[in-house]
Amino acid sequence: MKKNKVSHLNLEEGPIKTKTIGKILKVIIDRPKANAIDLKTSRIMGEIFKSFRDDNKLRVAILTAAGEKFFCPGWDLKAASEGDAVDGDYGVGGFGGLQELPNMNKPVIAAVNGICCGGGLEIALSCDIILAAETATFALPEINSGTVADAASIKLPKRIPYHVAMEMLMTGRWINAEEAAKWGLINHIINQKNLMQYALKMARNIAAGPPLVMSAIKEVVREAEATKFQDTLNKITKRQLSTVDNLYGSEDILEGQKAFVEKRKPNWKGK
Repeated sequence: MKKNKVSHLNLEEGPIKTKTIGKILKVIIDRPKANAIDLKTSRIMGEIFKSFRDDNKLRVAILTAAGEKFFCPGWDLKAASEGDAVDGDYGVGGFGGLQELPNMNKPVIAAVNGICCGGGLEIALSCDIILAAETATFALPEINSGTVADAASIKLPKRIPYHVAMEMLMTGRWINAEEAAKWGLINHIINQKNLMQYALKMARNIAAGPPLVMSAIKEVVREAEATKFQDTLNKITKRQLSTVDNLYGSEDILEGQKAFVEKRKPNWKGK
């Protein structure tokens, strides 16, 4: 007798809670006291985001955490001291399940509810939009433990001014939500009690948009990170990117044109 597959899209127990809300997946890190991530939790997150990626009914994910003090401090040093290897098996999506997940072409919103540092900040940087409570704080304190914030060293200087990024990486200095917004690290500062409501409103707005276009945007942006402008543009015009090829040959692109001419809202089908 075959065992039923475990659904990763509505988890009520364990270190990661999930809930589907229409076309939106809400993912909550819930590991008291600080929501730190060990190898097991990282693997669970990878399976969750993989399931989200492959589920045609879901269009947007929101990543947040339980409580009001911590979003995520990153790597669980206690678990590491008890045997979790820092170079161990993080799972299909790499650390936190998101930043190395192949073909992740759906929008992900981070709703940062508190302290966001180290690997937690690296996970937030892997999201497409970052919302933060006014009490949220950010840092890369790896320098103080004699290690390197590897993913952040790659990503952060591309997201905020180089000198600001290097100061954070080289000194471990903390910044508050106001300064994070000033440098463009986050999109919006939201009152703590309204954070999830705001994130859901934004997610619904994105979910109502054309899903094939969202996928194409993510693949084009990802491709452009490691390619010259003209080379990426040539791949787009020649339909060499799978999401762009799907979009240009889709019913949705015709629906968008018809809806514009007929002055009505389009009915996106994702095909």
